[in-house]
Amino acid sequence: MVLPKLHHRLRLYISTMIAVFLLLTLIAMSMWLDASGLATNLTQRNLEPSTTHLFGTDWLGRDMFTRTMKGLLLSLKVGLTAGISSVVIASMMGIAAAVLGQVVNRFINWVTDLFLSVPHLVTLLLISFVLGGGAKGIIIGVALTHWPALSRVIRAEVMQIQTAPYVVISRNFGKSRWWIATRHIIPHLVPQILVGIILVVPHAILHEASITFLGMGLSPHEPAIGIILSESMRYLSSGLWWLALFPGLCLLIMVRTFAMLGENLKQFVNPQQTHDK
Repeated sequence: MVLPKLHHRLRLYISTMIAVFLLLTLIAMSMWLDASGLATNLTQRNLEPSTTHLFGTDWLGRDMFTRTMKGLLLSLKVGLTAGISSVVIASMMGIAAAVLGQVVNRFINWVTDLFLSVPHLVTLLLISFVLGGGAKGIIIGVALTHWPALSRVIRAEVMQIQTAPYVVISRNFGKSRWWIATRHIIPHLVPQILVGIILVVPHAILHEASITFLGMGLSPHEPAIGIILSESMRYLSSGLWWLALFPGLCLLIMVRTFAMLGENLKQFVNPQQTHDK
């Protein structure tokens, strides 16, 4: 019985290290590449993938490897900012619903049900359109649409912590709600918050790419993956398959890496799941 548990835990460590390595490699490569590959060079346009241009060049002679790496870094920045903002909102809503009484709890549950009743992408499109698109519109849109599910998890966790003996003892000794929240509740929520950030980021990255692909996201002058994929659609019929294949594949790898890292972290902070497998 011990060997399977050790084997499962070893696989978790290995897959986590692979995910961290891929993300660090992406960040380092994106920062290491200069902007020369983004410049127009009509003498090298529409070149197929080669050792000189790993992902080929586009119709303006721009290096697709540089554009893809820069686009992934931009998507990662937007996804992290939006994910962290969403988790902050979810944490505040979850704690408030569990601590501030029945009236606040019913109101937050109503707002949560309202957001969950509408598909993320529809609400995100509306918010991004109202705010004029761009990185600001996407970040605010993702932050306002991805908090409800996590807020319910945090609310349930807070309500469970409030019934713990050490919290009851602190309350009987006259400790304030703020003291109990900062000393007992919030420290116990750190693992759930970290997992929430890691799991929300891939959704934010995919939604950023989707909104940008539809023309309501980042500026066309920026090397965003959504813009690259949108522009490449006009040239696929001409046989320029590499314009969409490599950026789309790299986006899929980055999102899957984040998802794998989030699932592994979720199992690390919840030992019961690891022991059950």
